[in-house]
Amino acid sequence: MATITGPLSGDAKNTVAEALQGALVDLIDLSLIAKQAHWNLVGPHFRPIHLQLDELTDLARTHMDTIAERAVALGVNPDGRSATVARSTQLQQPERGWLEDGKVVATVTDILDGISKRMYERIRATDEADPVSQDLLIAVTQDIDKQHWMFQAQR
Repeated sequence: MATITGPLSGDAKNTVAEALQGALVDLIDLSLIAKQAHWNLVGPHFRPIHLQLDELTDLARTHMDTIAERAVALGVNPDGRSATVARSTQLQQPERGWLEDGKVVATVTDILDGISKRMYERIRATDEADPVSQDLLIAVTQDIDKQHWMFQAQR
């Protein structure tokens, strides 16, 4: 069986692996939550929020692929299995059933705020360990912060 190795080892590899895995879980669950809200959204602002949730889903999916592939390039196995995401997620889960548009905006705003805070922690953790992974985390955070602002402006 082939083995993938990368340029990092020891503590640096472990630090970056933890940061990338945490980001991956956040992004996978964000994509699932955004789609769940997208499907069950109701209210007078349905159309723009419905479309915005699709944008958020696409953003999360794009970044999760980049983050997972960076982990692989470093010789780390990304774990995006549903059981891992369910066990590891820190994201607030939406209720079952129809979701009122104002409540969706509030929930997604809070979720994005939490993800942003964790991303900044990951950026700091990877500063010396791996500037390349840090750069990817910065790009994710830039997009998360922009989405946070856009949802927050609708409150």
